[in-house]
Amino acid sequence: MTSALDSIVAHATALRRELHQQPELTWEEHATAARVRAELDRLGLPWRACAGTGTIVDLGPAAGARTAFRADLDALPLTECSGVAWSSRRPGAMHACGHDGHTASLLAAAAWFKAHEAGLPRPLRLLWQPAEEGGHGAKRMCDEGALDGVAEIYGYHNWPPIPLGRAACPAGPLMAANGEWTAVIRGRGGHVAEPHRCIDPVLAGAHFVTSVQQVVTKACAPQEAAVAGVTCFHGGTADNIIPDQVELVGTVRAATTALRERLVGRVEACLQAACAPSGAGAEFRWEPCYPATVNHPAPAGRAQAALARVLGGEWAWDGPLPLMAAEDFSYYQERIPGAYLLLGSGRPSGDTPGCHSPRFDFEDRLIATAVRLWSDLAGLPADGHG
Repeated sequence: MTSALDSIVAHATALRRELHQQPELTWEEHATAARVRAELDRLGLPWRACAGTGTIVDLGPAAGARTAFRADLDALPLTECSGVAWSSRRPGAMHACGHDGHTASLLAAAAWFKAHEAGLPRPLRLLWQPAEEGGHGAKRMCDEGALDGVAEIYGYHNWPPIPLGRAACPAGPLMAANGEWTAVIRGRGGHVAEPHRCIDPVLAGAHFVTSVQQVVTKACAPQEAAVAGVTCFHGGTADNIIPDQVELVGTVRAATTALRERLVGRVEACLQAACAPSGAGAEFRWEPCYPATVNHPAPAGRAQAALARVLGGEWAWDGPLPLMAAEDFSYYQERIPGAYLLLGSGRPSGDTPGCHSPRFDFEDRLIATAVRLWSDLAGLPADGHG
């Protein structure tokens, strides 16, 4: 690593920890956006706003196929208990997914690209995107023209279950399509001592729960990756009262968006079947969230080659894919070719808190790795010399 890159990474690491102390939730990233833009001003990089708190930078040659790199800005509604010196100063908000690190990584890459702009063989676009955590920020970025003139796009996510120095970037599904359903079961309440005078929604709900747990095993081939789960069951007020209704909430996640939609239909059918014997009423509401994150073969191949050059020949993680987590980078991939990478941050001991844990903290060593990867994919070697 060159001393110039060392200096850039050190500055980005300090900035990352600064951002970590001031997390902002989805669509509230105003101070974060201001900090990003101030850093771009310091670097002499013109920027423009997109999707409110999002920011776009173009640099490099005026002509050619433009390559884009994306980072996300928002934090999670979580109170931190990591114990690090740079812990969140905002109770109820925390960078528990590493978006502070993704943002700092792209700012470090921006500094490197600016320092060697004359050597860039193709134009670049850098995207700092708001509202990844369920806010569909990528879709709004796309709708507001973030991909206009872009030929391909890359992004990365830190991933603690993968060991540091390893990565994942398949040519195909990487992360799931997801969504949330709500089921309301309406019965007829009464005294538990007179069950024959009631229609018990708790019992119907229990049948529904067990049926949902069998949807994947009975509706999917063993080779298909999917999850159908019940995560909330609300109802009842006392031990001697059968309630009028209960509400259940859950998720469906699948390796492809089409499979997700097929499984949702099966979950709704399970609800109707569970209610039919007792005559309970059923209402089913489905809210799709993100499409599946599916890497296109050509950019995935380029990313794999870059990973081999940066991390070495043993870079590929052999763990199970696709992940059942979801990512709105998929909106970009629905419009143009793109590849999303998972960079491992797991400690050798295996005791690395995962994303969305209140004990999580970003692995700062990934900043240098990301700069080298983005530099390689931009056609600019990370030593600054072609």
